[in-house]
Amino acid sequence: MGSKHNSSGNRTRPLSIFVIIGLCCFFYLLGAWQKSGFGKGDGIALEITRQTDCSIFTDLNFEAHHNLVEIIQPYTPKAKVFKPCDIRYRDYTPCQEQDRAMKFPRENMIYRERHCPPDEEKLRCLIPAPKGYATPFPWPKSRDYAHYANVPYKSLTVEKAVQNWVQFQGDVFKFPGGGTMFPQGADAYINELASVIPIADGSVRTALDTGCGVASWGAYLLKKNVLAMSFAPRDNHEAQVQFALERGVPAVIGVLGSIHLPYPSRAFDMAQCSRCLIPWTANDGMYLMEVDRVLRPGGYWILSGPPINWKTYYQTWKRSKEDVMAEQRKIEELAELLCWEKKYEKGDIAIWRKKINAKSCRRKSANICASMDAGPYSCEWCIQLVSEHVPTRRHPSGDGSHLAA
Repeated sequence: MGSKHNSSGNRTRPLSIFVIIGLCCFFYLLGAWQKSGFGKGDGIALEITRQTDCSIFTDLNFEAHHNLVEIIQPYTPKAKVFKPCDIRYRDYTPCQEQDRAMKFPRENMIYRERHCPPDEEKLRCLIPAPKGYATPFPWPKSRDYAHYANVPYKSLTVEKAVQNWVQFQGDVFKFPGGGTMFPQGADAYINELASVIPIADGSVRTALDTGCGVASWGAYLLKKNVLAMSFAPRDNHEAQVQFALERGVPAVIGVLGSIHLPYPSRAFDMAQCSRCLIPWTANDGMYLMEVDRVLRPGGYWILSGPPINWKTYYQTWKRSKEDVMAEQRKIEELAELLCWEKKYEKGDIAIWRKKINAKSCRRKSANICASMDAGPYSCEWCIQLVSEHVPTRRHPSGDGSHLAA
């Protein structure tokens, strides 16, 4: 059996070798035939090469090139150049032009409010600085001095000479710190207020000065870390707000009139009227309601000037006893209606405090605000109720005793 299998295997091996050799010869002859040019394969390759017309370039550069890409330049708006206005406009204030203002009603001080001209009447030029304008003095020197060339008006030095508002010395104005109701100086006035109002402990930080004059009250409050916002109308003392700004004291042209003040509710810890000549009893106490709106619960309102101490000054004011007495009585009634408590009256100064919560006061009939956020953009003149839980500033004692109603 073994010999038969070996003999058959020996016969198949030469046959396999013969087949392999035959295939090798066939493919060799086929390749030689195509290489000789007689085959069609070479012709096909030549035809493809001819049709594509391929060329070989030796100077190819594979570096990135962007010179053909459009680069978009950033848009730079062209600045419009305005020419200077005529020098007669050096005191021009937009929307506060005096000739235009006098055409409006005097009721509720409407004519002292902002009244902007139509587009065709607006100035298209730059307001020039006064001749010789100099850089204001740095603080704190600016509190006491201002360049005359910057505010070239001497009228206040004459009209308010006795009241010690401002003095003219050489080429500068000097501000001694006096005022209509504090001829002994703003420091003495503030110290008297501080005997009633906790100014020193940090619970009073913001103040509103209505009818500010040259803003000496606000200027000297800065020493007590109290920031005052001062405002006054542009009236016959046209430069009073400009004096305040030259001194480095925050101030704006403004008036308590037919619209709300541009401040949110409960923005101030303290407000004062130092002979500001605001008719507090007019229009059912509308202006006192506005002061109440911007005062926080527990805030203070100071009134120094008419009708306070009327028994001493009614003849100087050229008013009858009955007139000034009735005015003060009306202010007292309005303060009670607003839930204010009188804390002090001595000499020329009276101080009220807005109570902390509504439970501690008994209101008579009053126009109560529908919303706690009425004003400054609302047309509603009303009294804001004080909520029972009012966030208050932290006091050094920490016991809250200073907030008792």
